[in-house]
Order: sequence, then structure tokens, then C-alpha cells
Amino acid sequence: MSKKKGHILIIDDDQDVLFTAKTILKREYETITTESTPNRLEALMRKENIDLIILDMNFKAGVTSGNEGIFWLRKIKELAPDVHVLMNTAYGDIQLAVESMKLGAVDFLVKPWEKEVLLSTVNTVFELRKSQKKVEKLKGRESALIKDIDSGFGELIFSSDKMANVMDTINRVAETDASVLILGENGTGKEIIARTIHRISHRSTESLIKVDMGAITESLFESELFGHVKGAFTDAKEDRPGRFEIADGGTIFLDEIGNLSVAMQVKLLSVLQNSTVCRVGSSKVVPFDVRVVSATNMPIYDMINSGEFRQDLLYRINTVEIEIPALRERKEDILTLANHFLDQYTGKYQKPGMTIDPKAVRQLETYPWPGNIRELQHAIERAVIMSRSRLLTANDFLMPKKVVTPKESSLKVEDVEKNTIQQAISKHEGNLSKASEELGIGRTTLYRKMKKYGID
Repeated sequence: MSKKKGHILIIDDDQDVLFTAKTILKREYETITTESTPNRLEALMRKENIDLIILDMNFKAGVTSGNEGIFWLRKIKELAPDVHVLMNTAYGDIQLAVESMKLGAVDFLVKPWEKEVLLSTVNTVFELRKSQKKVEKLKGRESALIKDIDSGFGELIFSSDKMANVMDTINRVAETDASVLILGENGTGKEIIARTIHRISHRSTESLIKVDMGAITESLFESELFGHVKGAFTDAKEDRPGRFEIADGGTIFLDEIGNLSVAMQVKLLSVLQNSTVCRVGSSKVVPFDVRVVSATNMPIYDMINSGEFRQDLLYRINTVEIEIPALRERKEDILTLANHFLDQYTGKYQKPGMTIDPKAVRQLETYPWPGNIRELQHAIERAVIMSRSRLLTANDFLMPKKVVTPKESSLKVEDVEKNTIQQAISKHEGNLSKASEELGIGRTTLYRKMKKYGID
């Protein structure tokens, strides 16, 4: 039988107790340390990763007050609050047990104990400690993941007055819990704005949970957002919380909310109105506390007029509305962003000292950028990779001679969406994975929309 990976420290002035306890426990645990006095306790705790301490209450002959044990218990909790302590005494003083538990002891043993009692108690406390460490590890991973995600998106980069006004709105709304709706074309930076709102809000220490509403099928909508209980449907093999429960205390980002069917909009509206969810297969009401930030590239007000989007849901999600101007409407930001991406990719691909020729800058500033910032980013990255020179010229940026932008085409919802999808597929030469990434939607959603508009 393999031993448990743990370090147990036993402190007792009775050598027989130390010998017996070590003999019993060493059969199940990798590391057992014994000490007849607590004098080396501090040095041991600073040096070793100790999971559990079995601590005697009295260390002087004839002393039965338990004050020494209480003193050292306090000391342990000062040095390492997460270490579990099991108090050990020959005197069954209930009041002493209560006091030590209040000070942080996990359990209490009364000597003389039976082998089975010692083993059972230690195993229980050890498993509790192991569970605590798992939770701490998960929290650490989540915190690191949140930082990694945020660092990947970075900060808003701009120099234009239009984006300065957007940033001013972000700063004002971030301090509140108001629902925010972000409007803008694909590639304008809706997600980075959602993350910026979360990062400077009072909820920043909690999670931001992103939900790609365009990628969730109607059959999985409730399970994904509201959770389910074991046995609720064929593949529900265990209880699972939904995104609203997971985001509790933080922010939920409902991306591409304009892609929801009317039926899904009704379900979402009910949850937002009540701030509660019922997991699929359960009648138990689970409250949540989240800040809701939504985004769409769809003409949401036209959709309301055509009955494709519920007006009451719009009122629920757009207490404050932020519209991001397209890159062609803020040309002052093009060079600022281009230089930012140039620094980023010359570092990544180890090509220091690259600059952009003034003629190429003029070309970048006159191009309409239908893919907005995302398209500019890809153009700079490709130029850095492919160029053999330190000076990027107009020839390093391969851009179409004629590009139809959303402003020049029909404003009908279907025409705008169809045109955008066709542009993305054409740009990536039929690579649907890259096209769906460019569009900010899942491949399943892209297939569905291609079928809808008869795009081959």
C-alpha cells in the first residue's frame, strides 16, 4: 500500500506516546517527525512543509492547565494559519477543548487513545487539509488564469478624441454595478473594453466569465448558463454550476448577445430580472450577484424594429451604452496602434529595429480597415514575419484595392452579416477556422450562418 504524501509533526513530552504514535502513523504517511519539546517548533515550521501537528497540552511535570498547549497553538497559527492542529491531552477538559477549537485547533484527542481512534482522527484531519490545499491551488490557478487572460488583451491603445471619450465613459461606469452594452463592428475591441471595465471595477478581484452567446446552441443554452444537476439529461453525469453561478461576485460578459434567438432571450431576461437561476433538473432557486456586460456587432435597434430582439431585454442590459467607433472613423489611432503592434511583434519574432516607411503609413491611414483593429494587428504581424528589411514599405502590407465596408453596403441586418462573413472567408482564403476567429464567433455558428445565407 502506497503511503500518503504528507508531513505530520508530533510534539509530546511522553516518549511512549511519541513512539506509539509514530509506529502507528508511519505505516500510512511518508514523513513523521517527533519532538519531546516545542522549542524547535518555529525552526521546523520555517524549514519544513508540515500538513498536520499533533500538539500536547502540557509539557511540564505536574502541570495540567493546558496553558502551554494554548500558547503554542497561538504560535503555530501566527506562523502558518493554514496548518491543521490536533490537540492531545490526558485530561478530558471540555472547556479546554472548546477554547482550543476557537483558537483554530481542528480536533481534540484525549489520552490514552486507541490505535483506531488515533488513525481515524488523523486521517480525517489530513483529508480536510488536503481538500483545503486543493481549493487554494484552484484559486491560485484561477487568479493566474485571469491575469494571463487580461495580459493577453492588454490595455486600450489610442490617441484619438473619440476613444478618449469612450475611455471617459468606461472610467465613470466602471465604478458602478450598472449593466453595460458595448456596440461596435467586429475587431473594434469590444472584449478588451469589457475586460477594462471589469479590471478597474470594485469586482476586479473576482472572476470575469466570458460567454460566447453565438456559439451556444439552443439545446445547451440553459445548461451552460444556468447549470444542471446529475441526471437532468443523458450526459449530465454530475452536478455542474452554470456561468452565472461561476461568475458570482464578479462580472459576466455576454458576447455576441445579438445572436440569441427570441426563445433564449426570454429565458435570459427572466434570470436577469430575478438575479436567480434554477439548474436544469432542479427546482432549487440559486441567487447570484454579478455585473452584466454585453456586446454585439449587430444593429440591435433595427433588430428590435423587426422583432428579432426583445426591447425589454435591451432595457435590462443597456443601463449604459458604449459605442466603439470603427478604426476608419478614428484615423489618428491607426499609427499609434501600428507602432504598438510593431513593438509587440518585433519582440516576439526577434526582429528589433523595424520601422514603417512614411509612404506605408499613408497607405495604412487611407485603407478603410473593414476588419478594424484585428485586421491591422494581423497586417503588422504578417509584415514583420515576411519582411527581409528593417524598413516596412507599402509592398509589405497586402491589402485589397477595393474593399466594401459596412458603411458602404446595405444596412439591412442580413446584408451586413452576410457581407461581413463573405469578407472574412475571402480574406482567409476559405480557412473557416481563421474566418470564425476573425468574426469572433464559433465554427458551429459560422456553419449555421453560411447555410442560412447560401454561402459556399
